[in-house]
Amino acid sequence: MRRIPLIGATAVCAAVALSLSACGGDDGGGTAGGAGAAALDGRGPITFVTGKDRSGYLQKQVDGWNAGHAKEQVRVIELPDEPNDQRQQMIQNATTKSDAYSVLNLDVVWTAEFAANRWLSELPKDKVELSEMLPATITTGQYRDRLYAVPSTSDAGMLYYRKDLLDKAGISAPPKTYDEMWDACEKVRKLPDAKDIDCFFTEVNKTESMTISAVEAIGGAGGAIIGEDGKPALNTPQAKQGVEFLVDAKKRHMPKEAVTLDTEGGRRYFQSGKLVFQRQWPYQYALADSDDGSSKVAGKFAVAPLPGPDGPGVANLGGHNLAISAFAENKATSLDFIRYLTGEQSQRANLLATSQAPTVAALYDDPEMVKKFPYLPVLKQAIANATPRPVAVKYGDVTAAIQGEMYDAVTGKKPVDQALSDLQAELQPLTAQ
Repeated sequence: MRRIPLIGATAVCAAVALSLSACGGDDGGGTAGGAGAAALDGRGPITFVTGKDRSGYLQKQVDGWNAGHAKEQVRVIELPDEPNDQRQQMIQNATTKSDAYSVLNLDVVWTAEFAANRWLSELPKDKVELSEMLPATITTGQYRDRLYAVPSTSDAGMLYYRKDLLDKAGISAPPKTYDEMWDACEKVRKLPDAKDIDCFFTEVNKTESMTISAVEAIGGAGGAIIGEDGKPALNTPQAKQGVEFLVDAKKRHMPKEAVTLDTEGGRRYFQSGKLVFQRQWPYQYALADSDDGSSKVAGKFAVAPLPGPDGPGVANLGGHNLAISAFAENKATSLDFIRYLTGEQSQRANLLATSQAPTVAALYDDPEMVKKFPYLPVLKQAIANATPRPVAVKYGDVTAAIQGEMYDAVTGKKPVDQALSDLQAELQPLTAQ
C-alpha cells in the first residue's frame, strides 16, 4: 500500500475519509450474512458502539470520516470501560433486535458468541483488505471460516519495567524468568530512592482481566485452560504451576490493593512511580511517557517480553475487531466506515496518537514508527506467539467461571487444587460440543 507522509493525524483521517467518499454504493453490495443477516446495503447515518475511549482520539477519527460524508454521519455511542459491561449492553441490544447499534467494536474473543447467535452480519472477504494484516489478528474475526469482523487494533501483554532503577541497581537487561524478576526487585529495593516500591503487578481483580492473567500464567507454564481438543485441561501440573505463580505473586510481590486495581488503576499506579515491573497493554506506553506532568516515569521505563518460569513467557492475544450488527440499517455505510478505520492510513494515525497496537503488519517494521515506539518489534513478536483466551460460543459463562475460581485461589478462599478441580467441572458442560 502506498505510504503517506506523517502529517497531522486529524488531517490524515480527513484525507482518508474524503478518498473513501468516492466508493459509492458498489462497496455495500456484499452477500447475505451467513448468520441470517440482510445484504450489506443501505446508506445513511450510523452509530459506532465502543468501550470508553481512554485516549481521547477516537472522536477525531470519527470527525475525519464525518468531514467527507455529510449524508453518512457517524455518531459514537460510548459504553462503560469494563469489558463485561460492554458485552452485556451489546447483547441486550442484539436480543431485542434493535437497530440502535450499527458498527460494534468487539473484543476479539466475542466473535464466536456473537456470530453463533446470529447477531452479526457476515462480511464479504473480497471487499475488505486483509492481506496486509498480521495473520494472528485475522483469525479472531472469523467463525467457522466465515468473516464476521475486521481486525482494528491488536494487543498483547508486555513487561513494563523501570529501566532507570534497574540501571542504578547494576542490572543490564530485563528479566526473562520469574526468579530473575524477583531478584531484580530485591536489588532495586536496596536503593535509597526505591525502598518502598512494589515489585510487580498483573491484574487479579474479578473481571475479564483475571481470565487474561490466568491464560498468560498457565500458558507460560506450558499449560492451557482449554486443550486443543476443545475440552478443559486444568488437571495438569502446568495449570497448577501457573495458578501458583499468581497466588505467590499476589501474596509476596504485588501492591496490597492489587485485587481492587483494574487496567486503568494499574496504569496510574505504574505512572505514579510505585512499581518496578508491570504486565500491561501497549496503550499505556504513550500515556506513561507523556511529558505533560501526568507521569512520574516518563523517559524512565522500557518494555520487554513477559517472563515465564524458565524463560520468556506467553502473552494473551487481545485487541478489538469491528463488526456490523445484523439488525442495523445502512450496512453499506457501516462497511465503508469499517474499511476507513482499519485501513493503513487510519491505523498509522491511531498508532501515532494512542500507541495502540495496529493490525497492519507493515507498521511494525516502519523505521519511523519504530523510532517513535521502540516497543513495536517486541510487540510484533508477542502477538505472533500470543495465546488467545478460550474460544467458546458460551464465552460469557466460560470467562465468569474462570474469573470466579481464579479469584478464589488468588485471594486464598480456596486451595489451588480445589479451584482448578472446581473450574474443570464448571467448564466441562460449557465447552461440550
